[in-house]
This record gives sequence, structure tokens and C-alpha cells, in this order.
Amino acid sequence: MNDSTAPAEEQQVERMRVLVFHHRSEMGAAAAGQVGQRIRDLQKDSTAPVRFVFAAAPSQNELYEGLVREQGIDWSRVHAFHMDEYIGLPADAPERFGNFLQERLFSRVNPGRVELLGRPGDIEEECQRYAALLNEAPIDIVCLGIGENGHIAFNDPPVADFADPLLVKAVELDEACRTQQVNDGCFASLDDVPTHALTLTVPALMAGHHLFAIVPGKAKQAALQAALHGPVSTACPASLLRTHPAITLFTDRDAFGP
Repeated sequence: MNDSTAPAEEQQVERMRVLVFHHRSEMGAAAAGQVGQRIRDLQKDSTAPVRFVFAAAPSQNELYEGLVREQGIDWSRVHAFHMDEYIGLPADAPERFGNFLQERLFSRVNPGRVELLGRPGDIEEECQRYAALLNEAPIDIVCLGIGENGHIAFNDPPVADFADPLLVKAVELDEACRTQQVNDGCFASLDDVPTHALTLTVPALMAGHHLFAIVPGKAKQAALQAALHGPVSTACPASLLRTHPAITLFTDRDAFGP
């Protein structure tokens, strides 16, 4: 990590390395550098594709801008997945997470394989289809955020299960989660936000070999403090992250606090 992306503060919270940056732009650049280096290391050590689960949210924008600029990555050897998708939106809706990722990242780096969640048809069959894809081989990298209600992916507190037997499931979104989508500027009003979604479960996310959490902004401050210092509980699903053996969390001063 060079001086321009050095954190203002670093902590160890259980097994989680926490890097705090003065500004969101610095946070994103540092995250992109470390994620990019992990991809390069994996590609150097093995000819197998790097299997990568991406989050789709404005909190990840700086990470993805940075990844586009990273040098030395063979994106043709990256297999891309994403962690959640709304139920009920038209296929071309810009709010769909697959479309968000296609615009922000996939169309710019051209991964060798992109597996989108949320095909039309039977919801249970779609969950099983995507779970089978995830099961083809271990997931190398997961990049994720933390929601204002402490969710990871769409595992909101009412539906999060740390011992979930499923890899992918349909869930009802709680009001705090849906309100965040409005606050993030993704939807004009709460009535526009879908009430249900597909999500990778907590065990599916935690199974990734290397986790990188990117959590900027004042709106995330309460959730981040609960994730770092509260009980490990589904009341704040992100609290489980600090038990992962290989996780780095990138945040800015707005989210972390003074």
C-alpha cells in the first residue's frame, strides 16, 4: 500500500482487519488496490479461474472505478457472480443489480464468465440453479457492503440465518432495507422499491476464501459500530463478518466516526 492509499487508522477487531481512511475516494482506491493484488496473486498461483462474488450498491462505486484501472489482471480468467437481485423488476430496469454491475464494471473489464441472478420463471428453481453454479468450485473473493440495518446482501435481521442450509433463497425485504434504497437514490419512493428479492445466504457469503467489506458514509455509522462491537447476532448480520479468517474492512471517517 503506497502513501496515497495508507489508512489514517488501522484496528484489529477479532479476526477482522479494519482500515479507516479520511476520505471515501482514498478508501475506494485502497480497496481496489488490495482486491486487485489478491486477483493477481491467485492468477499467478493457479490456472483456475478466480471466482468472485460482487455486491451491487452505490457504496461500491469507488471500488469498481478503481478495479477498472487496475493493471495486470486477466479478466478473461475471472468468473463473476453477484449476491442479490430484486424480484419483479423488468429485465431492463436500471435498478436491477445485474444491470448495475454490467454498467459499472462488467462491460468495462469483460470477465470471462458472468452469471447473473434472477432469471424469469419459478423462483425456487432459480435459487437452485444459482446455488448449483456457486457449488461448482469454491468462491475465492467476496466484495460486500453493510446495510444501514446491518444486513449483508439481502440478509436483513428478520431473515438472516447464520446456519442457513441454503445458498440462495427468496426473502421479504424489511422496511429499513427498502428505505435505504430510496436514501441511496436508487428509487424515487418507498412504493417503488420491490418487497421481495433473491439473496445469497450468510453461509454462502462467509464461504468465500477472501472477504473485502467496503463501508463508507455517515448513514452506515450505527450499523458499522454494531458490526464491529455489538454482539455477534442476527440482529446485526454483519457482526458475523468479524469471525471470518480472512477479511479486511475498508471504511471512511464518516462511517467509522472520529
